Amino acid sequence: MNEETVYVSGLGNDSKVPPEINKWNWGAFFLNWIWGIGNSTYIAFLMFVPLVNFIMLFVLGAKGSKWAWQKRTWRDVDHFKAVQKKWAISGLVLWGVIIPIMVFTIGGVFKGNDAYKLSLATVQNNQELIDIIGSPIEAGFFVTGSMQTSGPNGQAALKYAVEGPYGSADTYVFASKEIEKWVINQLVVHFPDTNKRIDIITP
Repeated sequence: MNEETVYVSGLGNDSKVPPEINKWNWGAFFLNWIWGIGNSTYIAFLMFVPLVNFIMLFVLGAKGSKWAWQKRTWRDVDHFKAVQKKWAISGLVLWGVIIPIMVFTIGGVFKGNDAYKLSLATVQNNQELIDIIGSPIEAGFFVTGSMQTSGPNGQAALKYAVEGPYGSADTYVFASKEIEKWVINQLVVHFPDTNKRIDIITP
């Protein structure tokens, strides 16, 4: 009868890693440096190094289970699996719920901005665009881009989709704020499928 292998954790490179746990770690992938603190795997702090951080996401996913077993002392394999499962679930919650909420919140801020409202009204009344995609023209849910304000002045660069009964397009807005008033400096509607563009407002 073969002697049962004893898997030992928490001894660094001297640890014996169970083959069954040496697989992809979603908790390490999703939560990276946070997971690293909780699992005493401080190499995860390389996530703060530009360029290296993107690679580290996948390195942590691939090597995280092994490193966590080596760095911390676990009661047994079941204990390790249970804890790593919690990390994975937490990561999924963060990426699947909290981050989309943040995106929606940011999009809501953009939609409440006068630069967005002014650009949308201009797009909705553009006859050339109406002839192509029909009317009424509605804006998509997501608004991406950037916005910076300093006192009465500011700058905005926004992108959002618009659609009508016969088609859709992407809207690009560049606006500036001077003495509390937003002005559209450039407004372009682009059709990705045909690469056609309508320059509604040109700089």
